[in-house]
Amino acid sequence: MKLNIALLAGDGIGPEVIEQAVKVSDAVAKKFNHEINWRPALTGAAAIDAVGEPYPDETHEICASSDAVLFGAIGHPRFDNDPSAKVRPEQGLLKMRKKLGLFANVRPTFTFPSLLDKSPLKRERIEGTDLVFLRELTGGIYFGEKGRREEGEIAYDNCVYTRAEVQRLAKKGFELAMTRSKKLCCVDKANVLETSRLWRETVQAMEKDYPEVEVSYEFVDAVAMRLVQWPNSYDVLITENLFGDILTDEASVISGSMGLMPSASLGSKIGLFEPIHGSYPQATGLNIANPMATVLSAAMMFENFGLHTEGKAIREAVNKALNEGIVTEDLADGGKSYGTSEVGDWLANNI
Repeated sequence: MKLNIALLAGDGIGPEVIEQAVKVSDAVAKKFNHEINWRPALTGAAAIDAVGEPYPDETHEICASSDAVLFGAIGHPRFDNDPSAKVRPEQGLLKMRKKLGLFANVRPTFTFPSLLDKSPLKRERIEGTDLVFLRELTGGIYFGEKGRREEGEIAYDNCVYTRAEVQRLAKKGFELAMTRSKKLCCVDKANVLETSRLWRETVQAMEKDYPEVEVSYEFVDAVAMRLVQWPNSYDVLITENLFGDILTDEASVISGSMGLMPSASLGSKIGLFEPIHGSYPQATGLNIANPMATVLSAAMMFENFGLHTEGKAIREAVNKALNEGIVTEDLADGGKSYGTSEVGDWLANNI
């Protein structure tokens, strides 16, 4: 298979972890006789510095004409610390999601046997956890009308959803549940929010089309609590943009490190694959960032193309590295640690 992949390294540690994912992907391509044409493009603070725009038209053209996007991270302290900044790196990510039609964020949370004791939660609570969040990405409060009134003394952000937006996300949730344990949880705040009542009634109406799927409905605050009590009681969860943003970050620490969890953002055509962590500017250039999440995002990318053997090869290499202690300092527990590039080299050579 010949694949054209847009490569958006972004800011901070983004270029370092992306480099390792490229090494590993090239090793997989060589092993299984595929050809990858990498198409680098600017985004985030790097793009603002270069052209004044966090998601330039040229970058969009490269992404839209590729088979997939492999993405690093965006963000820079000089924007985080300036509330008055008119242009921000994160605006590029929102714009990219909207223009590419990436409406479904797929965020798995799973555990690694060798790292169960590194989790902030007790082993017996997390063992066997293997859940997936589907977060709606292009609607809700992040995209609703926002502004200030009365000379800036009152601020507002409107949360708006259409039934069609809920249906397309829920459809992916039902379909994913059918490939797993046929359990789906709709997360909302229907006791308070009208948008949540729309979510709940829309999903309820779809249940008849998927009679084999057991559907539950839970308030977001209850899910936030249960995620740290019994995370292994969940399988597939669907929710709106803001709730999903918060809950998936909470779930990410179950594995023991945010540097381990991959994600995908999917639409009707193209998919974007990225680690869940941020740009970690303090570690930029120090060769200490954990590349595993980005590498596992590449595994999700191959699997999205139907190349499951290739994805499995990457996952097995990552598990072997963790078992043998080929890890960066965040997982070394005071023992021997390896640099970002050393971990990438080891994984590529193993494959």
